[in-house]
Amino acid sequence: MTEATAAADDSAQDTYDVIVLGAGPVGQVLVERARAAGLSVAIVERELVGGECSYWGCVPSKALLRPVLAVDDARRVDGARQAVTGPVDAAGVFTRRDRYVSDWDDTGQADALTSGKGAVLVRGHGRLDGPRRVSVATPDDRIVRLAARHAVVLATGSSPALPDLPGIAEARPWTNRQGTDSSTVPRRLAVVGGGPVGVEMATAWSGLGSTVTLVVRESGLLPRMEPFVGELVEHSFKESGVDVRLGVTVTELSRPGGTGPVRLVLDDGSEFEADEVLLATGRKPNTGDIGLHTVGLTAGSWPDVDDTCRVRGVAGGWLYAVGDLNHRALLTHQGKYQSRMAGAAIAARAAGRPVDDEPWGAHVATADNAAVPQAVFTDPEVGAVGLSAAQAQRAGHRIRVVDVDLGRQVVGALLYADGYQGQARMVVDLDTETLLGVTFVGPGVAELLHSATIAVAGQVPIGRLWHAVPCFPTISEVWLRLLEAYRG
Repeated sequence: MTEATAAADDSAQDTYDVIVLGAGPVGQVLVERARAAGLSVAIVERELVGGECSYWGCVPSKALLRPVLAVDDARRVDGARQAVTGPVDAAGVFTRRDRYVSDWDDTGQADALTSGKGAVLVRGHGRLDGPRRVSVATPDDRIVRLAARHAVVLATGSSPALPDLPGIAEARPWTNRQGTDSSTVPRRLAVVGGGPVGVEMATAWSGLGSTVTLVVRESGLLPRMEPFVGELVEHSFKESGVDVRLGVTVTELSRPGGTGPVRLVLDDGSEFEADEVLLATGRKPNTGDIGLHTVGLTAGSWPDVDDTCRVRGVAGGWLYAVGDLNHRALLTHQGKYQSRMAGAAIAARAAGRPVDDEPWGAHVATADNAAVPQAVFTDPEVGAVGLSAAQAQRAGHRIRVVDVDLGRQVVGALLYADGYQGQARMVVDLDTETLLGVTFVGPGVAELLHSATIAVAGQVPIGRLWHAVPCFPTISEVWLRLLEAYRG
């Protein structure tokens, strides 16, 4: 099948088994699963095939961060730190970033969708147009009309939610897009927001040479994680020269004429200037102009879905929503997981087969509620999955919390970095003796995350984990230290 071959005039209507709105990684996985089940698929995209993750999110941010973190790692090892004598080469990092985003050319991903996966790609702004119907306003001012036999899947993602601040228009703030596609290093950068995007962008641009001020309204960084995570990241920021201001809110921005420095006014009465300001203050669903009202839903809302990602409140059960816009877990890997489950559910329903919607069944995204993994690529790195201790207590679990100091108790960590600083925690359900959550913070810990995810999602008993022997001397030996601390 080919790109943009559907419905060549305004009156025609092409029918497919499944229509997907949004060709980011989440939409692409849905296509893959539907096509594997033998269903015909049309996918609609108004920007670049590959979406936010490929061009302004996960991929470019990690391409920027890896050189910064690699230099930090080298500086922590005697015998290697002497070889790192200068700053990160920003121009080289930007070239690396451009390579990984294919210079913002989506030809390869578009070809993979059409030639590789056998979908029809329709470029343009797609909107629901009543039950099982989609209309697409194409770049050449045509209207392409599509109909779905079995399902329409919304995979339109999210975009930055900017605060209503005086002066925000003239300040022209960066969002994650400018934070990942810019190729000029501002001398002074203000980052507003202490969540994963804010702390990663502060890490990247500080490493690239900006003097960074990080403004956070909460009392700590990464507030949804265990408290020690934010404390260790904050300590590292301060050591590297980042000015961290906690418990304060920006009340006003000013940039007269839209040029020159930006002045930020905070609610504690202080002010400061920066050459650019990056706002990492949350996300909103891209549902404001996709025709939700034509099927009885509210424009701009987060669609409410069941565990098969089918939208509730729509007669006939033909509408699904996957990825960021359903607000279950705003992470690319979790959205792709939802697409695998939703794709399997759509295929089963299309074939008249039963849907396995029991927890951890073949057609449900149970992990969204119990085992969401997240890595944050700061220095030190963060990896967490499942519930924090506070979340587990609020959920009514009877728990025991076990902590290990990576820098004191794990030989592999000491060999990884001289003067290693880090911590690990597991939250144990005392009634089942399984893990509800695991958190790591320290250099190199992101690669430990999948072992923790398997333990949590698989509900592996503590007794069985004793038989999963970690290799010496690796950081993974933290698992043995955690189990020993639990046993006492």
